[in-house]
Amino acid sequence: MNEPIRDRLVTLRRNLHRYPEPAWREFYTTARVVEELRAIGVDELAVGPDAYDPADRMAVPDTDLEPWIDRARERGADSALLERMTGGNTGAVAVLECGDGPAVGLRVDIDALFIEESTDTGHVPAAEGFRSEVEGAMHACGHDVHMTWGLAVLEAIKESDFGGRLVVFFQPAEETSGGGCPMAKSEFAADLDYLLAAHVGLDHPSGEIVAGIEKPLAMCHVDATIRGTSAHAGKAPNEGANAMHAMGTAIENTYGIPRHSDGMTRVNIGRAESGTASNVIAERAHMEAEARGETTELMEYMKDRLARTIKSAATMHGCEADVDIVSESPRADSDPELQALVSEVAADVPGTEHVLPAADFGASEDATFLMERVQNDGGLATYLVIGTDHPDSHHTPTFDVDEASLEHGVDVLTETILELERQHPVPHANTDSVTAEGGA
Repeated sequence: MNEPIRDRLVTLRRNLHRYPEPAWREFYTTARVVEELRAIGVDELAVGPDAYDPADRMAVPDTDLEPWIDRARERGADSALLERMTGGNTGAVAVLECGDGPAVGLRVDIDALFIEESTDTGHVPAAEGFRSEVEGAMHACGHDVHMTWGLAVLEAIKESDFGGRLVVFFQPAEETSGGGCPMAKSEFAADLDYLLAAHVGLDHPSGEIVAGIEKPLAMCHVDATIRGTSAHAGKAPNEGANAMHAMGTAIENTYGIPRHSDGMTRVNIGRAESGTASNVIAERAHMEAEARGETTELMEYMKDRLARTIKSAATMHGCEADVDIVSESPRADSDPELQALVSEVAADVPGTEHVLPAADFGASEDATFLMERVQNDGGLATYLVIGTDHPDSHHTPTFDVDEASLEHGVDVLTETILELERQHPVPHANTDSVTAEGGA
């Protein structure tokens, strides 16, 4: 641990990769990050409920936490830290106070996915001995890389002549859109002049940098339970209220929700279950769904129509429905001022072969909560992408990264933060001349 992070980027990333933990279960992961932060020597360190209000969390699991705590304890996680994270209050915020200058935030996510990692000998983590040791969980989206960046950038900024305040958010529960909101509402997100969020890959190759993503989809996760009345399917089917039939109607009608003229929308029911036996009218059905929109308003339109569709289907079949919004995230676009600055910086960083000033995101991200908070407070935000060659898509059992992107990402982020201090205050673009021409 006395060895600089910069000299062990690959080792650190591989260690984090071996012990993935999904949303709100990142107990060992948080403890491992805190161990590194203590070695770096930050000026302020907040863990779990000290980093945010637990009441602001979304998509927190009701059960299943204890086995993850026990596993973290067995791996040697600090018992005092585990006590502080009781109830799934994972994640951390680290602050460097480096004198007068801008307040810069950096957001990196820390959670993994419920995916069983490949054992194929052609899969590098399996071949080189750092495949996930947690059955059914995997860093299949690169968050192990993101944490490594966050730690290495903190170390680099501390050793630099940076003047200002650096706040690094090690955010839990990105994959369920559950952790961005509490981080954004926390005191640590207040009065930030700039926010950087970063992701590895996203189908951009090694050497390519996207200075700022645009058009992330606002989204929501929805759970719905339909309650009917059980009955004998042969003897007295008329005495039942068929929750499974209501669910089928809800699914069919969901895909018939009218699209909106103002922009792109998405809706999907990804999981549905009901019934106990072939001769029993089902009294309960459960669905897990999502709605997305090109804007926050369009997502709200789809969310409202989805809830209405499910409830109407239940009523049609004599049932009742409960619809729960598990989590959601808004749309927030990168600011062109920061896109220009990142483009300028990245072009001069060794390893950069191509810079895209902007690219459409096409998916959803709860970093938008932090981006929106900073932008609403008068600051600037961007979500940049550090390209990496990966053999398969994100969220697959064979996802991996080109480890050259570890150093490349650290350099781009560090140099961007240093340049923000040099150019502070970065002027906001003049929007006074923007008109409504072409609105039709």
